Amino acid sequence: MSNSGKKDIVVGLDIGTTKIVCMVGSKNEFGKIEILGMGKSESVGVSRGVVSNIDKTVESIKTAVAEAEAQSGVNIRVVNVGIAGQHIKSLQHRGEKIRHTGEDEIDQKDIDGLIDDMYKLVTLPGEEIIHVLPQEYIVDNEQGIKEPIGMAGTRLEANFHIITGQITAAKNIHKCVEKAGLQVAELILEPLASSEAVLSDEEKEAGIALVDIGGGTTDIAIFQDQIIRHTAVIPFGGNIVTEDIKEGCTIIKSQAELLKVKFGSALANENQENEIVSIPGLRGRSPKEISVKNLAHIIQARLEEIIENVYFEIKNSGFEKKLIGGIVITGGGSQLKHICQLVEYMTGMDTRIGYPNEHLASGNSDEITSPVFATGVGLVIKGLEKRTINPVTGHSEKEKGNFFDVILKPVSDFFKDDSE
Repeated sequence: MSNSGKKDIVVGLDIGTTKIVCMVGSKNEFGKIEILGMGKSESVGVSRGVVSNIDKTVESIKTAVAEAEAQSGVNIRVVNVGIAGQHIKSLQHRGEKIRHTGEDEIDQKDIDGLIDDMYKLVTLPGEEIIHVLPQEYIVDNEQGIKEPIGMAGTRLEANFHIITGQITAAKNIHKCVEKAGLQVAELILEPLASSEAVLSDEEKEAGIALVDIGGGTTDIAIFQDQIIRHTAVIPFGGNIVTEDIKEGCTIIKSQAELLKVKFGSALANENQENEIVSIPGLRGRSPKEISVKNLAHIIQARLEEIIENVYFEIKNSGFEKKLIGGIVITGGGSQLKHICQLVEYMTGMDTRIGYPNEHLASGNSDEITSPVFATGVGLVIKGLEKRTINPVTGHSEKEKGNFFDVILKPVSDFFKDDSE
C-alpha cells in the first residue's frame, strides 16, 4: 500500500449478539471511506447486546481480528467498539458557562469545558455517561445557534443529549477487548454508528428515525434538523424471531434460522396457501412439512411487537410529526421480505432499507454494503471523524473528545522520511 505512512487507519469492532465484525478502514483523497479488510466470526458469548461469557467473546474477537489483519495487511492494536443493550438510556440536559469577558471570541476550549462539565453529572448508581452530544447552543439568550465558535458573549449555554449505560457492561467490553490483546480507543453507541453509515445529511435535516434490527437488540436513533433527538435500545431482535419459529414449527434452531432467511416474510398475506417447505427429520425420522404462510404468520406476529416498541419510542421522542424522511431500517433483520410494507402499514411513515454505502468509496465489495454491516462501517466512520493527520509531520493527532492518542499502523511507518 503506497503512501501508507500518511494514511490514517481506523478499526471498528462490532461485538454483536449473532456475529462479531472487525473492519479496517481509511479515508481516500475524496473523503470517502475505503474498507481495507474485514473479518467476522460467530458470536457465542453475547446475549441481547451484552457480553455474557468473557472467554467465548475473546475467542470470537481474536478470530475476527485475525481475518481482518490478513485481509488488510494492518497490524491491529487499537479498536473503536460499539456498545448496545437494554441498559442504555438517554436524557436531555442543559449546561451553562459564564465567561469572564464577553468581548473575547468563544473558542473550542469554552465548548470543551461545557462538555466536560456534563461528564461530571451525577448518574444513577452503577451507571456512567457514554456520550455527551451537544444539540444547540444559546449565547446570551440568543437561541438555536449551531456553531458558536467565533461569537462574542458572556453566557454560553447548550442543550445536550446525554447517553448513559451500565458501568459493568462497559467494563466487560473493555475486559474482552484487552484479553484479546487490543486496546479500546473509544466506546461508541451502536445506533449512532449505524446512523453515520446509512443516513445522508439531508435525511438528518429533514427528520428521520433509524431502526437497526440486529440479532439481540433493535437500536433506534432519531434525528431532526441535523440534531440527534432521541436514542433507545429495545431488547428484541432477529434472534427472538428465530426462537419463535423454532417453537412454533418444533424444529431445531439452525433449521429455524435457515427457514427465516430463505423463506421468511414479514407479511403473511403476501404468501400462497399451497407453498410448502420440507425439512429433513432428525436421525432418520420422516421429514417435516411447513407452510410458508404459517411461517410468515409467526414472523409477522413477533415483528409487529418489535415495530410497536419502535413506534412507541418515536412517539415518545415528541418528533413523530416532524420526521419528513420517515423511517430507515438497517441491520440483519431489515433483509426479511416485505418488512418495509409492514413498517409503513403499522406506522404510516415512509420506510426504506438503509445500506451502509452513504460514505463508502465505490470500490468496496457488495458484501460490505449489506445492511448487516451498517454498525461495523459506522464504527470506522466515527473513528475517522475523531482523528486527523498533521500534514507537516504525518503523525496521527487526536481530536477533541478522543482520550487515546493512538497509532494503528506499525510505528515505523509514521517516521518515514517525508521525501519518500
